[in-house]
Amino acid sequence: MTAAPDETTVWRNARFATFAHGAQGMGVVESGAIVAAGGRIAFAGPDRERPAAPGARVVDCEGRWITPGLIDCHTHLVYAGSRAAEFEARLKGASYEEIARSGGGIVSTVRVTRAASEDELVRQSLPRLDALIAEGVATVEIKSGYGLELATERKMLRAARRLASERPVTVRATFLGAHALPPEFSDDRAGYVAEIADAMLSALAADGLVDAVDGFCETIAFSRDEMRRVFERAQSLGLPVKLHAEQLSNSGGARLAAEFSALSADHLEYVNTEDVAAMASAGVVATLAPGAFYTLRETTAPPIDLLRRYRAPMAITTDCNPGTSPMTSLLLALNMAATLFRLTVEECLTGVTRNAARALGLEAETGSLESGKWADLAIWDIERPAELVYRLGFNPLHARIRRGR
Repeated sequence: MTAAPDETTVWRNARFATFAHGAQGMGVVESGAIVAAGGRIAFAGPDRERPAAPGARVVDCEGRWITPGLIDCHTHLVYAGSRAAEFEARLKGASYEEIARSGGGIVSTVRVTRAASEDELVRQSLPRLDALIAEGVATVEIKSGYGLELATERKMLRAARRLASERPVTVRATFLGAHALPPEFSDDRAGYVAEIADAMLSALAADGLVDAVDGFCETIAFSRDEMRRVFERAQSLGLPVKLHAEQLSNSGGARLAAEFSALSADHLEYVNTEDVAAMASAGVVATLAPGAFYTLRETTAPPIDLLRRYRAPMAITTDCNPGTSPMTSLLLALNMAATLFRLTVEECLTGVTRNAARALGLEAETGSLESGKWADLAIWDIERPAELVYRLGFNPLHARIRRGR
């Protein structure tokens, strides 16, 4: 049964993890109730303290667990084609860098994405989005970056916006023009950086298609100085920034992210003490992508103990993309983060709720079960939250609620 937009709904006889600010651990409430009105949470706490709500629709959760709706805060969900051939090449020993330098990698997806229509991009992307939604995801970030020229970057961002109208999900659209060097600028790096900063970013922002600006700071992509040019332009337009940083080497991206108070720095396998200290001081979220680490068969993991020592908030993502993390299961990403990076259950679940919201600049709106936030809920058939991290290939979602419906 679906609630009307302005209807008050009570979910009772539930156990839930609020992930509220200042709560102990995950903020577990036994014998709890959640009240939502107008798409927002009005109450989340012990059922005995629940305020009266005459005429409310009441849902008996029968002892099930509730968490905030999950958040995938770093995806490349909109693209055309497949890179399964590169997967085969890596199995035969080719490295990510070798594939990229031989004309594969990101640029190979650029070719087919440029050729696809906006309708085709939406059609190909919907099954990927549906897979995330089926696991309780209520909010997803979607990057561009497979156009590397204005028309296709605009087409990708428009497709991302359309996905939010095709499905009941919140989409944050991120401009990733600084993803790779396009073939037509192969001998003019400075020219392409100027194209991003002076032409593409301004036009796309004016279209209202950009919620944040990202880049790939790496030896095979863009330098710290090149990314600074892009970030300065984003800052002048009032747009927050994010950055792929220290995935394959230490290229200074994490400290650049800290310098610009970025929402997040993502991957971070090669981050060092000074980088983490700067990020923590600036409030930059460390977004971990275990799917890419797994797919590329990397051996240097992000320094989790260092991130803990500096209390850097950690988020977890699928990093869904066609080349290095062809994954559309956030639950699998949780297990990978625990198994490969040794995160705790609490760290994993905070990483796809409160910290993931922070990585998108949405911390005031979602990511925890607190009064005033969107009523985005995931209701689970589980005995304890650890099951969401522990199980492989099993989806215990009972119901997904977005904005109270």
